[in-house]
Amino acid sequence: MSNGEDTGFLPKWRLKTEGVIAPDERLPAGQTILAGVQHVVAMFGSTAIAPILMGFAPNIAILFSGIGTLIFFLCVRGRVPSYLGSSFAFIAVVVAATGYGGSGPNTNIPLALGGIIAAGALYTVIGLIVQAIGYGWVERLMPPVVTGAIVAAIGLNLAPVAVKAVSAAPLDTWIGLLTVLAVGLVAVRAPGMAGRLPVLLGGLAGYLAYFVATNLMGMGKPIDFSGVASAAWFGMPAFTAPVFDISAMLLIAPVAVVLVAENLGHIKAIGVMTGRNLDPYIGRAFIGDGIATMLSASGGGTGVTTYAENMGVMAVTRIYSTLIFIVAAVVAILLGFSPKFGALILTIPGAVIGGLTIVVFGLISATAGRIWVQNNVDFSSSRNLITVGATLTVAAGDLTLRLGGLTLGGIGTTTFGAILLYHVLGEGKSAKDAAL
Repeated sequence: MSNGEDTGFLPKWRLKTEGVIAPDERLPAGQTILAGVQHVVAMFGSTAIAPILMGFAPNIAILFSGIGTLIFFLCVRGRVPSYLGSSFAFIAVVVAATGYGGSGPNTNIPLALGGIIAAGALYTVIGLIVQAIGYGWVERLMPPVVTGAIVAAIGLNLAPVAVKAVSAAPLDTWIGLLTVLAVGLVAVRAPGMAGRLPVLLGGLAGYLAYFVATNLMGMGKPIDFSGVASAAWFGMPAFTAPVFDISAMLLIAPVAVVLVAENLGHIKAIGVMTGRNLDPYIGRAFIGDGIATMLSASGGGTGVTTYAENMGVMAVTRIYSTLIFIVAAVVAILLGFSPKFGALILTIPGAVIGGLTIVVFGLISATAGRIWVQNNVDFSSSRNLITVGATLTVAAGDLTLRLGGLTLGGIGTTTFGAILLYHVLGEGKSAKDAAL
């Protein structure tokens, strides 16, 4: 390739001990291991929280995040540094498809798994098409105004779930709000690497506050650690088989559209960070992410996606070696085989989870604004205004479409609706001229 990298199936990873470490370079073994563990810490908060919000087993999700990262690594031939963690894009549709109440195990996980596999399959097909003809058609089908509307719709659709999680009791509300504040303070004021871990450290602050208020001061239901004490250090996870229900599949499959937009943006950003042209690997990245999602859901895990958290770590450290993600993946797999680790995660109080979801779901919606600003979306255009306005209202109200015996929930309705509405409206006069 023109950027000077070798042409073998995998890079040769030249040793380098200082400065910027490129994707096809490596640090000494000890430093590589430490850098890989750092990426596990970075992905941990979101990868563990996402399955909890859907009622999935967090240790299984972490296990498959490691396996998925290895699959992605092979699909992109070791050229794209990325970690695949639990995707938040699936939460709203999984909750809708399963009727999950927001706490404890989700008894309808098999229905969700079948839908997630459908999304992974669609994602993989899109990747194959991109690999064959390029990705330009994706940008034409889903320009930034549409992509932003879909992303914002996901966050708005999830808002009631977040509010409900902190509304069970006054203590829950205050702990939830404290968690929100802690996450914000870490993100804005914490120095160095700590500032890259707001979900993890903010959640820990909320956890400690809840522990003091309940276990030490008796102000509410205490955290029960008996499950952690009785769980084994190592053991086989309790895998779950999928069930393929057409309604659930139609509800969840459209999330693939969001993953495509998300992954495309991530790879473009990594290309800028590394100074490498990664466009030839976009199709392979979609395929790897799609296969990893299908495999994860086949055993009870969540859908996965490339993680911005780990991109942030790379930006701070300037270490882009793809070898560190092999280390991170192996560590995640080992954690997945620890029932005690999974039991510890499940002790996180609902109030803390609620506080984290307020931040995370809000950030999902806010990401839409960044997409629109970075791409100079023209909101004087009636076409753009109507597409975004209708999409956000439908999402917030969770409009459900019923087509015969099939049901399309709020996220599916907004995803397909935004794409169709934008292209049906076509070019028109600006809002200034239309006097809307």
